[in-house]
Amino acid sequence: MFSTILLIRTTSPTTFLLSRSIHPGPLHRSFTTTSIRNTFTSPLRYPLKPTSTIHRSALVPTPPTRSPAISPTSPKHEQSHISQTPSLVAQTIPPASAVTNPPKSIIDRFVPEWAAGVRPYLHLMRLDKPIGWILLYWPCAWSITIASTVYHLPPSTPIFYCGLFALGAFIMRGAGCTINDMWDRKFDAAVERTKSRPLAKGDITPLGATTFLGGQLTAGLGVLTQLNWYSIVLGASSLGLVFIYPFMKRITYYPHVVLGLAFSWGSFLGWSAVTGSVDWAMTTPMFLGSAAWCVMYDTIYAHQDKKDDILVGVKSIALRFPSLTQSRILISSLSTFFLSTLIVTGQLTGLGPAYYLISCGGAAGHLAWQCATVNFDSREDLWKKFSSNGWLGLLIWMGMVVDYVQQVLLGEEPSEDMQAV
Repeated sequence: MFSTILLIRTTSPTTFLLSRSIHPGPLHRSFTTTSIRNTFTSPLRYPLKPTSTIHRSALVPTPPTRSPAISPTSPKHEQSHISQTPSLVAQTIPPASAVTNPPKSIIDRFVPEWAAGVRPYLHLMRLDKPIGWILLYWPCAWSITIASTVYHLPPSTPIFYCGLFALGAFIMRGAGCTINDMWDRKFDAAVERTKSRPLAKGDITPLGATTFLGGQLTAGLGVLTQLNWYSIVLGASSLGLVFIYPFMKRITYYPHVVLGLAFSWGSFLGWSAVTGSVDWAMTTPMFLGSAAWCVMYDTIYAHQDKKDDILVGVKSIALRFPSLTQSRILISSLSTFFLSTLIVTGQLTGLGPAYYLISCGGAAGHLAWQCATVNFDSREDLWKKFSSNGWLGLLIWMGMVVDYVQQVLLGEEPSEDMQAV
């Protein structure tokens, strides 16, 4: 009889010695490497942790003469055999070069270790993905700039309110993400793209998220109170849309419509902030167009998760129109409607040629590029097209800014022919 002895060192300081007696004879088969591995990993006799949980430092065999688990009476030939036996763990764990870790976000790279406790909360508010608050901000900036042009307000007015609304969009978008993740934490844990979110991973408890949300809403209220009372009431009335949006994904294929209404509320709020009230005739086309634009780019966004949404039972417009041709027709129709509302808004507010050339012309080209080239089966391209709408919003705003400079600062009123376009 001889003994085959295997040492496996785990991440703990303890070294475990496993042995199996083998009796030679016709009734006992010899042990190969595979049979030894199967024997020692049997959950009935030797319950070990999966090899994936064993630290790489275990790849070096434990020197037998140093191990307290080896009996002093062990035969010398057995100790020699131990020192020459490679760890079986090394045969089941790939080399370090074969393991790829996900790239670190800007939060993980720049937040110091002593402040590591705040990282989950920064991830919760999507600090490393600014596209969300940028898209929320553009309807506000458009409305502020157009109202300042119509009423010939001094530059200090649009500059101040554009800055204030940028801060408000940043805060409230973060609050919206917290609300969304609190609703969807179980769904997020089952979706590949969202399973690393703090609530889904358990890095933040629901109580911690609720407390953090209270701080976000308080900060948002602080921004809102800088406006007139008309705008305070108008802004607060949009919170209902923010809270019900995550729930809509459970009951309808069109939750994007609710998101579009929430993201376009700034079309009303920006106007009332600088003028004291809303001109519904001038702002309604911009509000509806912005909502259609939001549904368009959120449809592109939704195609990233369509396979996972089917598994977890979440509804989206991407599942309502599963055909790629249908989805392309849908976003093209929404883009056309959005472009038409830009033109109508220019007519109602008396904007000049710079607006039509830069804002409307630039939007037409950019939207055509998105609709024609988006690949609904490529997550990388879907994210690229979705994110590009941040630049589209900037392009539209630049046309409005140029028109403001021409009409207000330079005193160049648009011609009657242009106003009749």
